Amino acid sequence: PGDEILKKIMDSSKSILGDNNINHIRIDLKENPANMVWLWGQGITPQLDSFKDKFGVSGSIISAVDLIKGIGRLIGLTVIDVPGATGYVDTNYEGKVTYGLDSLDEKDFVFIHVEAPDEAGHEGNLKLKISAIEAFDYHIVGAVRKYCEENRDTKVLIVPDHATPIVKRTHTRDCVPFIMSGKNIVKDEIEKFSERTAKYSSWKVPEGHKLMEQFID
Repeated sequence: PGDEILKKIMDSSKSILGDNNINHIRIDLKENPANMVWLWGQGITPQLDSFKDKFGVSGSIISAVDLIKGIGRLIGLTVIDVPGATGYVDTNYEGKVTYGLDSLDEKDFVFIHVEAPDEAGHEGNLKLKISAIEAFDYHIVGAVRKYCEENRDTKVLIVPDHATPIVKRTHTRDCVPFIMSGKNIVKDEIEKFSERTAKYSSWKVPEGHKLMEQFID
């Protein structure tokens, strides 16, 4: 109810801002004009269960994405800000993993979020996406693996939140692969980590929110 008003404001903004002198100058300079107002995301703060109450562990979260940081705060995780974390392919990978692993001196759990591969997928840039995945593997996974070799009781879960195919440049509802390792985790038959092999794994979690339950159990 009331969406007609919002739509009218957005539609009207195009004719008003499109004829603005500043936007004419930006167009002449081959810069993107700010020629429309989009209103979205209105809502209320959701009430979410405490992560510690639900799983019995304390935790931190590292991300350059406000949405992820906000969810972390809502469930009681400590938000760690990392210098140079951009939410893009130029993010501070080393800083994220260093701050994350250091936080385990005081916390039981840390969630390190990297947005770079997703952004490259939205751009439809195959080389950039490969580069982002390689950087994640080298800096994040490499450091975590070394940490696990020195701290044998550590459990690790590596998982994307969704697929962002290069050809579609948007999120899709495809199966996503995950790697889980550590105490009491039994190896399955899959040898490679990819979207394609994930479809054939005997270990599937149809409801994504239950993956954490199996991980921390």
